[in-house]
Amino acid sequence: MTATPAHDADALGRTMPLTELLGVRVTAASDKAVEGSLAWRPDLCTIGGVLHGGALMAFADSLGAIAAFLRLPEGASTATVTSNTTLLAAVTDGTVTGRAVVEHAGSRFITVRTELHRADGRLAATTTQTQAVLR
Repeated sequence: MTATPAHDADALGRTMPLTELLGVRVTAASDKAVEGSLAWRPDLCTIGGVLHGGALMAFADSLGAIAAFLRLPEGASTATVTSNTTLLAAVTDGTVTGRAVVEHAGSRFITVRTELHRADGRLAATTTQTQAVLR
């Protein structure tokens, strides 16, 4: 596959209403990687001010879905069929940054790995997801 130019990252992020609700910003998008950020907010937290794991999972899934979308054959769409997240460090403030990279792009499934980092650079979570190629 030849490299494609960077896509309108912000527009891709706005294609999913949940990303808007969470405040996800997609900052870069190409067929090589998708990057974005999610700011800590009290309304996204559990007791004690820790960013909810579900918010982190939704953030990672959103970046991964866009990464898969950018590798689809013409006329196909995608849906997440599996998602495994390992939460490694609590997020209690700042902005989480994420980077999703396609590890495998086949004719039926696309596998994406996403890493999320806290503002201090510490790895907060990793997600591996499988996206179906829907024709």
